[in-house]
Amino acid sequence: MLEPVTGTEKVYHVDLEGDLTKVVENLGLGLLPDEIEKVRKHFLEENRKPTDVELQAIDQAWSEHCCYKSSKSILEETVFGLESSKKVIAREDAGIMEFDSEHYYAVGLESHNHPSALDPYGGSATGIGGILRDVVCMGAQPIALVDPLFFGDLDLPREELADGVKHPRYLMGGVVAGIRDYGNRVGIPTIAGQVSFHPQYTGNPLVTVGCVGMVRKDMMIHSRAGAVGDVYILAGGRTGRDGIHGVTFASRDLDTGSVDDIGAVQLGDPITKEPLMHLCLELNEMKLLTGMKDLGGGGLSCVVGELALDGGFGARVNLEKVPLKVENMAPWEIWVSESQERMMFTVKPEDVDRVLARCEAWDVEAVPIGEVITEKRNIVRFNGVEILNLDLEFTTGGPVYNRPYNLPDYDTGPAAPLPEYPADLGKTILDLVSQPEVASKDWVIRQYDHEV
Repeated sequence: MLEPVTGTEKVYHVDLEGDLTKVVENLGLGLLPDEIEKVRKHFLEENRKPTDVELQAIDQAWSEHCCYKSSKSILEETVFGLESSKKVIAREDAGIMEFDSEHYYAVGLESHNHPSALDPYGGSATGIGGILRDVVCMGAQPIALVDPLFFGDLDLPREELADGVKHPRYLMGGVVAGIRDYGNRVGIPTIAGQVSFHPQYTGNPLVTVGCVGMVRKDMMIHSRAGAVGDVYILAGGRTGRDGIHGVTFASRDLDTGSVDDIGAVQLGDPITKEPLMHLCLELNEMKLLTGMKDLGGGGLSCVVGELALDGGFGARVNLEKVPLKVENMAPWEIWVSESQERMMFTVKPEDVDRVLARCEAWDVEAVPIGEVITEKRNIVRFNGVEILNLDLEFTTGGPVYNRPYNLPDYDTGPAAPLPEYPADLGKTILDLVSQPEVASKDWVIRQYDHEV
């Protein structure tokens, strides 16, 4: 099934003429049977066998997290067509809205549920890190964070928990600590949020993170490459094995075996993030960037192609130039790793030296790894050997499903009579305010720096 690619190590051609189920299992892919069959037909048309790097890249791009294959049709029916009272300027990594005659505001909101259910501290912290990058890569200065959180019953007896499910009290403590430590260390205040409880959130909390930023209208930058010949510069943290298969993990249902996916949770580093944000905003202010995008879900496999295709181009990358945390990483691991605190710039060739100098001044590691090309393909070489050559429109297209669904049938019954006036009003008030939904959340809120 696997045939070594000549001239390099740890890269294989994959035979798709056999049992496709075994291919998916052996490579740890999340592709469904109809999806791997579509991939097989694509490579038949190209008259070649794919490499394992190519299959891993498609797997990331076609995950629920990246292409919304199950929710896209519902979102198009219910959300995307809604009219706004204010003009929407851009819908990219963050939404851009009109603020006043000189400024836009940028808004990003996303969830980090699965990672937080597995590693509550790391999952929530990297959620904050990711939403900050989404706002920064539009050229906006983050000014505030929000964090609506939903957990199960904190007093649930441990013996009632299913195997492999972490207790809501443990999850809540880790999530709050992750948001506190990351947000406080990057110096962005957490000014609003919510903490709610319901049994349905047991084992699978909802950890929603949001960020608001401000940008002058002439400083807004897009998440797309500027022109053929622009140079890709990777800046920020090094690439490691943390976060591998993060988007495919986040697209699956959690079960008792999910603890084995702990490596899919990224490792946040707010101390690296803080100067990286300042660097990004300074380079944009200096007009040295033609495009900018953060490395989130899918890592390099998504950001390189998306930057290029959204500009109407393709990309060529030399993967061995990527700085690594550990030695002996396989090329596919480098390509799909979701290691945090990384940004990708596209820069005119004549501005590369100035950009690298500013990176050095901010003590942010940066290296040119590729260039923008005319053909709409992602071409990746590793030590001179081509290991990936994908049609970007096929890769980023992804499947779309119209899955059947049933709306809940609520039987509210007859109106309940009003309760009798309590005999002991003081006790009733104490009972009410002792409920987690009603009780003061001060012990959570005051952990966050909200007055930076």
